[in-house]
Amino acid sequence: MAEKYLTPEQDEKIRQWERWNRNYFIFAFVALTIILVFSSQLGLSSGESWGPLGVLIAALITPIIVLQLRLACPACGHRIGWQAKLMAPDQCKACGTFLRSRGQ
Repeated sequence: MAEKYLTPEQDEKIRQWERWNRNYFIFAFVALTIILVFSSQLGLSSGESWGPLGVLIAALITPIIVLQLRLACPACGHRIGWQAKLMAPDQCKACGTFLRSRGQ
């Protein structure tokens, strides 16, 4: 059976998702660090209630979940986001397509 690879256009869609995912993760990590370190000085935490701090943390984490849910194999459309971390998986478990162009 021949190995299946993505077309250059399909590969570009996966690389674009990886860039968005990586860049947002870095932004969210830095923002969460700043927020957690300075939450009491910013008036976001009273020590007993999460209040605005909890809402802010949820607002920063929600896009990560959305990005994971949106990732689908360009070859078969199967959702592969939960197979991914910061980068797309090497191969789609549903159709067996390697998630890169031939020769990469």
